[in-house]
Amino acid sequence: MWRLFFLTGMSTLSLLAQGYDFVISGAKVVDGTGAAWFHGDLAVQGGRIAKLTPAGLLKSAPAKRRIDATGLVLSPGFIDIQGHSRDYLLNGDGRVIGKVSQGVTTEIMGEGSSNAPANSRTSTQTPGSAMSRGGPIRFAGDHGFDEWLRAMETHGGSVNMGSFMGAGTLRQYMKAMAPGRLTAVETQELQRVIRLGMEDGAFGIASALIYPPDSYSNTDELVEMAKAMSPYGGVYITHLRSEADQLLEAIDEAIDIGRRGGVPVEIYHLKAAGKENYSKLDAAIARIEQARAAGLDVQANMYPYTAGSTGLTSCFPADVAADGKLFANLDNLAIRQRIKTEIESGKVNYENLCLQAGPEGVLVLGLNKPENQKYVGKRLNEIAAAMNKHWVDAAMDLVLSERQRIGTVYFMMSEANVKRQLQLPWIKIGTDAGGPNPANATSRVHPRSYGTYTRILGKYVRDEKVLPLEEAIRKVTSAVATRLSIHDRGVLREGMAADLVLFNERTVAERATYENPHQVSAGIEHVFVNGVEVWADGKHTGAKPGKALRGPGYRPR
Repeated sequence: MWRLFFLTGMSTLSLLAQGYDFVISGAKVVDGTGAAWFHGDLAVQGGRIAKLTPAGLLKSAPAKRRIDATGLVLSPGFIDIQGHSRDYLLNGDGRVIGKVSQGVTTEIMGEGSSNAPANSRTSTQTPGSAMSRGGPIRFAGDHGFDEWLRAMETHGGSVNMGSFMGAGTLRQYMKAMAPGRLTAVETQELQRVIRLGMEDGAFGIASALIYPPDSYSNTDELVEMAKAMSPYGGVYITHLRSEADQLLEAIDEAIDIGRRGGVPVEIYHLKAAGKENYSKLDAAIARIEQARAAGLDVQANMYPYTAGSTGLTSCFPADVAADGKLFANLDNLAIRQRIKTEIESGKVNYENLCLQAGPEGVLVLGLNKPENQKYVGKRLNEIAAAMNKHWVDAAMDLVLSERQRIGTVYFMMSEANVKRQLQLPWIKIGTDAGGPNPANATSRVHPRSYGTYTRILGKYVRDEKVLPLEEAIRKVTSAVATRLSIHDRGVLREGMAADLVLFNERTVAERATYENPHQVSAGIEHVFVNGVEVWADGKHTGAKPGKALRGPGYRPR
């Protein structure tokens, strides 16, 4: 024992002689647990938090670098539960500037689609489907999911990265873009693939049920998926089948999947979309809280905006994209007339975002062809007037011309509901966005790509006092880490990974707007990932220290 004590003491003396990697002193510490802030010092060594003390106690500790954080807030790095930076982290330069500049240090991906599992059926890229995000690189084989995570880490990223398995990818793995039920044999094979993905480190299964091929899955199929991941501690996270007219029924379906599948349920970007549905939020909250009171683990996340963003193809019925025939069907006069007649009647049996927002609430962003550039940043009703067409025809013609899903913003939520949701204890925050580089961005994006977290800290915490600082930080750090069983992040505590954010609470603010989105936030002074600085004084450092993170069912090979 004395020899062990001696060696431990020698190790400590050696550390003290060499000095910590860096010491942050005099910060207003918000530790991520929801506890009240305090003034403190923090030391980092080897990518981990080595010491966290009251202010002044590390004043004379040897350190290779010292950061005077007087007047700044120190918090854990923000964990984005709904990121879409797969292409940036696999094919791009990996810096995800839009994310780190607002304090994100970890990004969890996979809504609807993931780069694994993969086979010949998943190679089809169908605009309008959940599969159309994330680039063409897929990872086949029994351990493709593990290989994908390793590939992102090897490629280099400024954030840590992890993912769910996309339910659309799993569906496409078995049936490509064909609708219809899975056979018993197909279900068994799908469950085998899911078990392998969970052992490779997936956090669970993520569905996006308004997009094909996810929308082709019925409740029973999703229950069977959930059963396969249940023994691995996976979470079923879902973009509900409806966030508008059938919101309550969609919540019931998600709860049913969790109950029958034996898994926790997380709802992506909770909202009541469309003016006629704003009043449904109370009932939606009641549904979730009743399930929780009955012992079912149901929670949700959100982004702090009254507009969402997805493809213009979300204005068309899912069957139009069946079997990969989207463009051919939109070019068919009979099918076009059927789509237009259904939409004009207002009685559709699918989630039509154009109807929820109205053509005046549909902002078109991502157009590539020169002849269409005059429509970028215009509302769909303005585009239709310029084309001298009905807005449904204008939407179909734009998609046909562009041969892509077309990035679009839909204004369809209530500010009062946003504030109400932010105060719920089981709400977390996600961007539902990628992390573009403003220097080389080629098309407009939703401002959430740059300002989700700084909007909360500036607008809703400081200016409007919708929620206290400590609770806001908990929602973006430990609440997500706990939900996903990421045990070494999300809280400032000795031994935890040194994912850190230093920000000025007086100046922190979102700068990005719908008209000019490619602007980094104000007030984020320093961001560290695994103890390495990636953002300093308004600039990216070039560092890419991100690591692949894995779910609780991970079994190293």
